[in-house]
Amino acid sequence: MTEQSALLLRKQLAELNKNPVEGFSAGLIDDDDIYKWEVVIIGPQDTLFEGGFFKAYLTFPYDYPLRPPKMKFITEIWHPNVAKNGDVCISILHEPGEDKFGYEKPEERWLPIHTVETIMISVISMLADPNSDSPANVDAAKEWREDPNGEFKKKVARCVRKSQEMAFD
Repeated sequence: MTEQSALLLRKQLAELNKNPVEGFSAGLIDDDDIYKWEVVIIGPQDTLFEGGFFKAYLTFPYDYPLRPPKMKFITEIWHPNVAKNGDVCISILHEPGEDKFGYEKPEERWLPIHTVETIMISVISMLADPNSDSPANVDAAKEWREDPNGEFKKKVARCVRKSQEMAFD
């Protein structure tokens, strides 16, 4: 299975290099390891994240695409669906099948048809439109619900500024 997943990942990487998708860039952390990617998400326009450069790692399982990759932001980001350690928590990255908590329909979860592109598009739309129903960062979710233009906006602005400084290091 490893060979198939490596081939598929190489194909997706080549495709993204040939036809970049607006809003993010992707590459390998280390050229010898096709299973570990570095992505940079550009904060979507007209959102609090606009102007930010958020770096994240995608780590693919050897049985990809049967199982989803894990995604972790390396750049600090304040968002209801990103845990404080950077782990991204959205339906599309959850293991396939039934949700034992009953929040998600199976079709909202990981499906083998997903690609790096569809994952990134979901993450970008998550930045624009947080889901505070099942938060990974409870404090951020509370601020987002109660006062999106107060403390939440301030913390996000700080992350955006920091991400800009780091982007050019």
